[in-house]
Amino acid sequence: MRVREAGVAALLALLLAAAGTVQAGDRVSGKPWVGRSEVIAPSAMVASSHPLATQVGLSILRSGGNAVDAAIAVNAALAVMEPTGCGIGGDLFAIVWDAKTGRLHGLNATGRAPRAANREWFLARGYDRIPSYGPLTVTVPGVVDGWFRLHERFGSRPMVQLLQPAIDYARRGHPVHEVIAHYWQGHIEKRAPYPGYLEQMTIDGRAPRKGELWRNPNLANTLERIAREGREVFYEGEIARAIARFMQEHGGFLDFEDLATHEGHWVEPVSTQYRGYDVWELPPNSQGIAVLQMLNILEGFDIAAMGFGSADYLHTLVEAKKLAYEDRARFYADPDFNHIPVADLISKPYADQRRKRIDPERSATVVPPGDPGVLRDGDTVYFTTADAAGNMVSMIQSNWRGSGSGMTPPGLGFVLQNRGEVFSLDPEHANRLEPGKRPFHTNIPAFITRDGQPFMTLGVMGGEMQPQGHVQVLVNLLDFGMNLQEAGDAPRIRHTGSSEPDFGEMIDGGRVNLESGFDYAVVRELMRRGHAVELEPDNPYGGYQAIQRDPVSGVYFGASESRKDGQAAGY
Repeated sequence: MRVREAGVAALLALLLAAAGTVQAGDRVSGKPWVGRSEVIAPSAMVASSHPLATQVGLSILRSGGNAVDAAIAVNAALAVMEPTGCGIGGDLFAIVWDAKTGRLHGLNATGRAPRAANREWFLARGYDRIPSYGPLTVTVPGVVDGWFRLHERFGSRPMVQLLQPAIDYARRGHPVHEVIAHYWQGHIEKRAPYPGYLEQMTIDGRAPRKGELWRNPNLANTLERIAREGREVFYEGEIARAIARFMQEHGGFLDFEDLATHEGHWVEPVSTQYRGYDVWELPPNSQGIAVLQMLNILEGFDIAAMGFGSADYLHTLVEAKKLAYEDRARFYADPDFNHIPVADLISKPYADQRRKRIDPERSATVVPPGDPGVLRDGDTVYFTTADAAGNMVSMIQSNWRGSGSGMTPPGLGFVLQNRGEVFSLDPEHANRLEPGKRPFHTNIPAFITRDGQPFMTLGVMGGEMQPQGHVQVLVNLLDFGMNLQEAGDAPRIRHTGSSEPDFGEMIDGGRVNLESGFDYAVVRELMRRGHAVELEPDNPYGGYQAIQRDPVSGVYFGASESRKDGQAAGY
């Protein structure tokens, strides 16, 4: 429901009376939204969006594997258990803290547009944008290559051992959890027209129900081949040929050569300092630097004095987001095809310039992108692991629109991603479609250090919500003094309507979507300042996982999103 005028205040008050008081939890913190405690363990921790996947990661750590081994095993398990958010037809990003060298390493395991894909093809056929589903949206899947790059550099256990739990669950079945069952049912209609989806990803055309066993023997066979034959079978062998043949038969651009020439690469994470902590993200084609831009802008305000949930804080947060997202829409793209002034965009002087555009009393309706020289919907899985040696992994993986394109190659048991939808057909846009180009990516893992030592991993799933979610959690921790679980459980906002990577235009300042838990007086004040407020309890406010490390004792604290099915667990 949209609220623009004070004249509907009576109706709004009625709705907010129910929404504004949260009864869950309370616990020792006194915060009404807190439903559970942090998980604390001395030697190891795993946090993921599925309890069984978390237990898979712990089993690898208990058997002597390290945090990278556990992360690979968790991702494989999630590909089986949560195909509504991830899978081996998608892409991956990771940040790894290597305790031996005391260094952070970033991995960009994202695929490129097929060589045959180009703007002219679409424009000649009357398209004004790339479709959301089907064969024209498919880009090269990068996740399997990502697993093997991580394993080659940091792994300590055989890949067969890491993938075996996922293989077993795919073959024997696992009970579908509540949130996943809900999303699964919602994903079927738009993917049903595409070949292989209903046959391989449903039970007689319907989603598996909560608690119902889901088996995927085709995916079990595929994972077995990958474990036994390695990366090559997926990109240069029989699986690659099956994918390419399927795509060519059904009008797609992707071919065997696109797969055979794919390779992910290691990148240097980039950072800014906020309240004495170094916050690390990955550079474009990820949207991670939007977090750093927002934090730099917010650092110039006394956020702690404003107070959590206050109108001053929420207004400032939304206005900072608008500024960062306009830059996101104009600049963020594949750096192999564009000059992206990352160092300037995340610099403190640039933030000082942009901060001046914030009117503390009025919502901005038009926000131009900046000039540092003088990017919607999506579902994802984020997970994080930490081991007794101090290694920590922050990893995120996605098919883009939840279950992906709908294109499901016969006999393989997984859906190919539809990340190609994000490309623009505007020839002047940085994220314009070009052969072999990596699309703009919403996926962002984060890592925080202090005084050169690991402090925490962090991720918030959910398309364009991810930078907003990262910032809100970090502000909760570093400005408002919440603990790791409180920071994720606290009610969130989601501003929508900023320009997107296809260069759409923000209209009338966008909308401020609110979870329950914010005071009616605060909502009234946001409206007075010109914000269009929507009460959206079902709006996707993200899915959070995090691990924090005590720098003295080495004890780990874990937290998992109360809005998802997830679990943090350690030993």
